[in-house]
Amino acid sequence: MIRAYKFLLRPTVRQRQALGEMLRDHCSLYNGALQERRDAYRHTSKTSIKYGQQSAQLKDIRAFDPERQGRWSFSSQQATLRRLDRAFQAFFRRVKAGEKPGYPRFRGINWFDTAEFPKDGDGCRWDSTPHDPVTRVRLQGVGHVRVHQHRPVKGRVKTVSIKREGQQWYVVLACDDVAVEPLPATGAVTGIDMGVTHFLTTSEGAHVPNPGHGKRNTEALAEAQQALKAFPRRERENRTASHRRAVEKVAKLHRKVRRQRLDHAHKTALALVRDYDRIAHEQLRIANMVRAPKPKPDPETPGAFLPNGAASKAGLNRSILDAGWGVFLGILTQKAESAARVVIPVDPRNTSRTCPTCGHVDGENRDGEKFRCTSCQHIDHADRVGAWNVALRAGLVLPDVA
Repeated sequence: MIRAYKFLLRPTVRQRQALGEMLRDHCSLYNGALQERRDAYRHTSKTSIKYGQQSAQLKDIRAFDPERQGRWSFSSQQATLRRLDRAFQAFFRRVKAGEKPGYPRFRGINWFDTAEFPKDGDGCRWDSTPHDPVTRVRLQGVGHVRVHQHRPVKGRVKTVSIKREGQQWYVVLACDDVAVEPLPATGAVTGIDMGVTHFLTTSEGAHVPNPGHGKRNTEALAEAQQALKAFPRRERENRTASHRRAVEKVAKLHRKVRRQRLDHAHKTALALVRDYDRIAHEQLRIANMVRAPKPKPDPETPGAFLPNGAASKAGLNRSILDAGWGVFLGILTQKAESAARVVIPVDPRNTSRTCPTCGHVDGENRDGEKFRCTSCQHIDHADRVGAWNVALRAGLVLPDVA
């Protein structure tokens, strides 16, 4: 099993400066490789440059610029070029699929926050001072950086990534051969229905409240963004101290909301994994669910449009994204795999409109949170009915409907 670990770095002032320079030079390499591909294709020959050709140039690039590109790990620079290659592969895949292509863009230094080392021991070394009780990671060109390791690392460290988040630095380890740690069997199974009023509802009728972290921080975030809006758009190095503080305040609030959302998802998923052997959930296509409605042209007035419910849909989209269903379901799957539990995704269509007793499907069965079957008059909470049908579709054996 593969598992990732994320630890806070505590670099010195010089190490922090070196880490920033490392990301700057990786960003420069990424943008230079992108420019080369663009120029080659714009030529009359329509030349297509691949990763192998650009990787072969690294030796000459490092020799030409030893004080910048030559300082860093060769393997990490190859990983940056692979990152660009994956961006182009995804671009061509979207073109063939008829989707919005999204051509790879140049990255500003403020938007290039990760450098990857593909192999532990090649340009980096995790736990580089094993004789010292303080854990450190050694990075070529930076040195031995202190790590705040808050939990043990299991398995074999495969890749090491350095990530910048605001003013803080993190090391992310990808480990394989991590042993599964099964939890004792409980004999219980459940289905869950995701929602915005209630974060989730189980087939037993238990509701987990939606914390609404984004909504609770809306006022503070709006105030910080309004203060930031007063400053003109400038490059990072040309910003005043007040401008930098305003930028950091907005970023800090966004990080706070993200951490709160992750914390809630981890705790909720862990509670489910501990209580149930098998868990069924809706296989949601969140990207489609939050898609804005198409405009409705007014046939009587050229250039005018009819109401399409975009305002109310935008509010629902914000609630869905604030709930973080995708993040939660991903965490639930990972924790279930680690604990030898089973997670079963099912088709979500009409789960809250189907009567669990007679199987009658009707849009009028549901009215908000109330469910009343128009055929057999069965009455229940709509979210519980949805969770019940999710469990039934997964083939889970549940007690009779109460």
